[in-house]
Amino acid sequence: MKKDLTRRHHIPSLIVMLTHEDMTVKNAYEIFDAYKDSEAEYWGFKEAPLPLPQMKELYAYMKQCGKKTVLEVVAYTREECLEGARMAAECGCDFLLGTVYSDDVNEFCRDKGIRYMPFVGEIHGRPSVLEGTCEDMIRQAKEYLKKGVYGIDILGYRYTGDAVRLNEEFVRAVDAPVCIAGSINDYQRLNEIRKAGPWAFTIGSAFFDNKFEGDFGEQINKVCQYIKSESAKC
Repeated sequence: MKKDLTRRHHIPSLIVMLTHEDMTVKNAYEIFDAYKDSEAEYWGFKEAPLPLPQMKELYAYMKQCGKKTVLEVVAYTREECLEGARMAAECGCDFLLGTVYSDDVNEFCRDKGIRYMPFVGEIHGRPSVLEGTCEDMIRQAKEYLKKGVYGIDILGYRYTGDAVRLNEEFVRAVDAPVCIAGSINDYQRLNEIRKAGPWAFTIGSAFFDNKFEGDFGEQINKVCQYIKSESAKC
């Protein structure tokens, strides 16, 4: 099953993130409500700064609309990461992306039925920056997968090295769902994503910055259609 999700010519799924510069936008509920009928199946946002009751309300609405729900947590300490996992559970999220891996978060997610996809590499800052070697990230990913995580969240375009090489080699080497998250903001990068063939990729800030031209829903549809089209250059 996992091998099918990561095969070379897999068409990646878009995860729409209601975030800008790694923070959830204040009008996330209104934006989702306005564009919920666009082509995207996966929707999510970050753990900050919306209050938890607003997060729960929005995730409940997303599920009511038949969407798969994602919480991505930008946190680096064990306690902050565990708190993010608790948020995902309270919100009934399908996926927890992000956090620095810990056994505590992994066990919590497994117990709650949440699909956990932690970060790999050396990450710092917000918006996050990724450092480290591709080889070390692959080694980390395989270690986490042996412990039972669902997949891996990699900040490919936040990498201080060769992002294109990292994305392609990482997806090829990791036999599990991979999400390439962050800074996908033009058609060239969509071409690179299509070529790498991850399970999914996230776009947030680029939609708010109108990088794909049109209203929020039009941009979502353009990306969904482009990533599936023959014109995407693999």
